[in-house]
Amino acid sequence: MPGGRRVAAVTDVRFDVAPGECLALIGESGCGKSVLASALLGLLPANAETAGEARLGGLDLLTAGERTLARAVRGRRIGLVPQSPAAHLTPVRTVRSHLEETVAALTGVRGRAAVRKAAEACAARTAFPADHLDRHPHELSGGLAQRAATALALVGDAPLLLADEPTTGLDRDLVEHTVDALRRHVADGDRALLLITHDLAAAERIADRVAVMYAGRIVELADAEAFFGARGPRHPYSRGLLRALPDRGFTPIPGLPPELGDLPDGCAFAPRCDRATGLCAGLPSGSVACHHPHVPEDARA
Repeated sequence: MPGGRRVAAVTDVRFDVAPGECLALIGESGCGKSVLASALLGLLPANAETAGEARLGGLDLLTAGERTLARAVRGRRIGLVPQSPAAHLTPVRTVRSHLEETVAALTGVRGRAAVRKAAEACAARTAFPADHLDRHPHELSGGLAQRAATALALVGDAPLLLADEPTTGLDRDLVEHTVDALRRHVADGDRALLLITHDLAAAERIADRVAVMYAGRIVELADAEAFFGARGPRHPYSRGLLRALPDRGFTPIPGLPPELGDLPDGCAFAPRCDRATGLCAGLPSGSVACHHPHVPEDARA
């Protein structure tokens, strides 16, 4: 950063996503979720540095060159639903043009009429209205742009789909339609979905596992049924996220997340946590990164 300042946007993240599985990555804005998705696709800014491995089959995405990423990964092996879909659509081209070009590039469909029909079918998967296909991006609402971007991401049936806030701007019926379409993408067991979302209801609807990110680290990785069910999450931050939902008490988490360029020693959540003690000055580890995790009632027994 300017002045030689460094920001640890994502630190020591470890997880896997299996074929047929949906992993939901959740957490407050600014915690590093979208940076992580950008790293996997080689879309970080030039001043970013990465370390470690991110393997898709035998390919390490973090060391792959731009030629490999552009020609063999993006769209073909990894589909992306971007966080800001309107900014990813070419402003001088219609939605139909976007879809037809993508169909021609990523599928075996040939012939003008066949490509046109396939593009319309792709739009229908995300409930994008047929009478809006010939509109340009600036003529679309935020929700329509979101549906167009999701339709584009699904065209190639990529083995891994990264969906970054795919329900932004959608009403509840369309949220359910969209997440169900994403779930069907992995239903045959050959493809995987990494869902990055603030919408915990959407995550609960389709996720198999949940990863909770705070201040650039994954603080809990849990089975979705246990996470959203009676047992609940174990990390205090995860529990705070659920308590903040309107149907679970609407209780905000006190305080603010720390600046990623000035993280405290030890547990970054400790200043906001009512369970913090002196132990929290040390950095916790494990599938629940907390020195004082909640223990489910049945585990105590």
